[in-house]
Amino acid sequence: MSNHLQITPVRRASGWAINTAVLLVMLAGLAWVAPSLFGYSRYVITGGSMTGTYDIGSVVFEKKTPVEDLKVGDVITYMPPADSGVNHLVTHRVMKMEPAEGGGVLFTTKGDNNPDPDPWHFKLLGQEQPVVQFSVPKAGWVFIALADRTTRMLFIGGPAALIALAALGQLLKELRGSRIWEEKAAAKAPETRRRVLIPPQRTAPAAGGHDELQEAPELV
Repeated sequence: MSNHLQITPVRRASGWAINTAVLLVMLAGLAWVAPSLFGYSRYVITGGSMTGTYDIGSVVFEKKTPVEDLKVGDVITYMPPADSGVNHLVTHRVMKMEPAEGGGVLFTTKGDNNPDPDPWHFKLLGQEQPVVQFSVPKAGWVFIALADRTTRMLFIGGPAALIALAALGQLLKELRGSRIWEEKAAAKAPETRRRVLIPPQRTAPAAGGHDELQEAPELV
């Protein structure tokens, strides 16, 4: 007897959603990891100071450049000085480079969408500095969304819930199908009678000194 699994609309939709979610995660992971194989670092733009050049949600790809090769007009990602009050990375354009006291170069930057240069000046302590090479608009929105705990739970928990519902539905269907099959099998089964033979039982001796054997009735 062969069983045929019927694909219901709910099962089909849940399968499509799961496959889509897995594909999106794989593509996002590949897009995020692959550039590093070619020496690029990448940053997601989350603020509006560079709007018009790099809008919110854009991903900028940068390559390390010797500090001595930097020039005015380069867009760099760096950590502002501690006394600036800014505690996150900034992607801004180099507006001024001037000799610093004690040696080195003092940098001034500005966001393209800001009216004024940044109020701080800084020196780059490393030998190399990431410089923006190109950007991909809107590609960073998935990472911005996943930074939110609620969105992350929905993104991960949604497909998991669909898998659980599909598995539960399939289990209930199999249990129901098994019960129906058993009921049909029981209804079609031929009636059988089982006979149990019991050895003859002895009775009291009959006249003449011979034992009389009496056969017990069959149990039906």
